[in-house]
Amino acid sequence: MPLPRYYQPAPLLPLNAAPLIVDLCVYGANAAGVMAAVQARRSGLSVALLNPAQQIGGLTTGGLGFTDFGNKSAVGGLALEFYRRVGAHYGKAEEWCFEPSVAEKVLAAFLTEADITVHHGHYIKSTSVTHDASGRPRLTEIVTTSGLRVRAAYFIDCSYEGDLMAKAGVSFIVGRESSARYGESFNGQQTCATHQFDRPVDPYIAPGDPASGLLPGIDADATFIPGSADRRVQAYNFRMCMTKRADVRVPFPKPTGYNRCHYELLARYFAAGGARQAFVKFERIQNAKTDTNNHGAVSTDFIGANWAWPEGDYETREKIFQAHVSYQQGYHWFMANDPAVPEEIRSVYAQWGLCSDEFTATDHWPHQLYIREARRLDAEVTTTQKHCFSMIVEPDPIALGAYGMDSHNCRRFVHQGMVLNEGDVQVKLPRPYGISYRSIIPRAKECANLLVPVCASASHIAYGSLRMEPVFMILAQSATIAAALALDAKHASVQEVSYQDLKLHLLKAGQAINASPSLLNPTSGNESLD
Repeated sequence: MPLPRYYQPAPLLPLNAAPLIVDLCVYGANAAGVMAAVQARRSGLSVALLNPAQQIGGLTTGGLGFTDFGNKSAVGGLALEFYRRVGAHYGKAEEWCFEPSVAEKVLAAFLTEADITVHHGHYIKSTSVTHDASGRPRLTEIVTTSGLRVRAAYFIDCSYEGDLMAKAGVSFIVGRESSARYGESFNGQQTCATHQFDRPVDPYIAPGDPASGLLPGIDADATFIPGSADRRVQAYNFRMCMTKRADVRVPFPKPTGYNRCHYELLARYFAAGGARQAFVKFERIQNAKTDTNNHGAVSTDFIGANWAWPEGDYETREKIFQAHVSYQQGYHWFMANDPAVPEEIRSVYAQWGLCSDEFTATDHWPHQLYIREARRLDAEVTTTQKHCFSMIVEPDPIALGAYGMDSHNCRRFVHQGMVLNEGDVQVKLPRPYGISYRSIIPRAKECANLLVPVCASASHIAYGSLRMEPVFMILAQSATIAAALALDAKHASVQEVSYQDLKLHLLKAGQAINASPSLLNPTSGNESLD
């Protein structure tokens, strides 16, 4: 069976193929895109759902089964309906810790019930923009690399990268702002104690010899200015569904071209007495499986290998994707087999493996790389650390965020002779906070009929809170409701939608948008900030 790929375009269509003409075009069939399309049908709109992938659900079906929610009371609408349907599968009222295959079945049922066809393998090639009678730019058509043309009154970009937003010419941000830009203490370059080397480890290929060069994954740029801006983004990885069950366990494969040098830093860290918490993020989900995530100074995050992803072309992303597959497969093989790993860890790690009944189309490896952060919309309202701490409260919330501000490391470098990871920040929040409608719509002068619920307008550190799958689903449903209202108002711009009207429709749809001061975040739950 083939390993997963990022870029799998659909076959070329005939040059004279008729365009799809719909009320709403949704780009991206991750969980947010599915919910946007389902809400479109429930609102009486015709919809085209384009999927720049071959599987639906994105990360929700791609291994993240231990749902990051922060506060369940902040989840409503179709998102809550999803978790309740997953619960029904397991004979429970709702379920937040589920198998990827079950999530895919539930999302597929949503689509079937709404009579929605997913157009798989369609990646944006170009867009057409015109101006309406008021001079406002409007998207009119998108064309995919396979030649599919879609014309729509409104568009929603649900991609993890913000590709439609960028092709439409809308302003966006990549990387970290300085801590001074929005008065944030946790933005910009940071070195923290979490997921950090806690003892010296030699960084050079030949120990003690700087002339031999640095080990793989260590940034040659040693410049570190606390709180300063740069274009680095937090690390990506695959969220792994693993098991010890003998009936479904598949041993970790040794990847083709295995490069042991990638794990020499970890071997040296073990030798120095570090890296002893290997099993902390083996989060248990249903049926004796896990959602296994990064944990520690050297783990499944491929730190620094993703900087070209946000604005990379599809071929570049494919190379980065496969490099992540190779690195993480090699990491698991190393942990289960290499004698540099202490025997008490190695012997237990070897009892784990992939699940033969998960990801059956891609050799049991997740199909979705965890794109924790890519482009972010630059809108009228930017959600910041002050919003997350309820120091600023916007008057037009369309969703609640509740998860802590959580950035994974952005790079690894040598500082004062010691290897350090840089960028990890984990800060819990006291209560849910409102996310403004104006943070998912471009400025009116840039585009009048586009909504961006996934790559929403937020600072780097605030996006670390906002970037959770339930929030993406909620924002996408709210975006569709807004688009339907704009269409009803004689093709009004999304900026002209009355918030009071929108609020009534959101509440009718069961969305949770009231960030009451009494709605405190619980002290426990699916928020371990790793």
